[in-house]
Amino acid sequence: MSTLPLFDASGAAAGEMAVPATVFGAEPNESALHQAVLAELAAQRQGTHAARPRGDVSGSNRKLWRQKGTGRARVGDRRPPHWTGGGVAMGPQPRSHRQRISKRLKKESLRWALSAQAEAGEVLLVEPFEFTEMKTRSLAALLRAMGAEGRVLLVLGERNEDILRCGRNLPGLVVLRAAEVNAHDVLSARKVVICTDALPVLEARLS
Repeated sequence: MSTLPLFDASGAAAGEMAVPATVFGAEPNESALHQAVLAELAAQRQGTHAARPRGDVSGSNRKLWRQKGTGRARVGDRRPPHWTGGGVAMGPQPRSHRQRISKRLKKESLRWALSAQAEAGEVLLVEPFEFTEMKTRSLAALLRAMGAEGRVLLVLGERNEDILRCGRNLPGLVVLRAAEVNAHDVLSARKVVICTDALPVLEARLS
């Protein structure tokens, strides 16, 4: 089992804590991890983009002038794509961007992401904390004391409305439960702060 830096509820260093190799000891497969992250990003796309083709643009279907003999370019109705106000040729239409990946790859990608961040020294553990005054500045002070600033992912064992409310105004901070975190969340953070009560949840997900 490897170890990670541990901090107490005030942000002071409290030594190191052993963590399961099943969560933080994997050798990343970069190509498969890339595929999993792309699938997670694709799933976030709404797919509601749409453009009006010429059939959806209002206007008559009447041929504007005869085909030959006018000296002008031939044309049909008044809605061709190259005319101002015409329809869009081969424009986007609503669709799903989801990419199918296996449950095993989704699980392994999270393991690889956590292992890579831990190997780089970007994963910190913190004991479960509560503030006497649940304010944004209290959470900011805790993270600052731990050296976690900028893009930070805070992983909780269970949903905590007070911590969510404290963290929503901190730029760059993302607060997630251990049951919902994914590989993209982990890799996009500069520092990953994990509450110790989230470790059993992660271990159960990745076992």
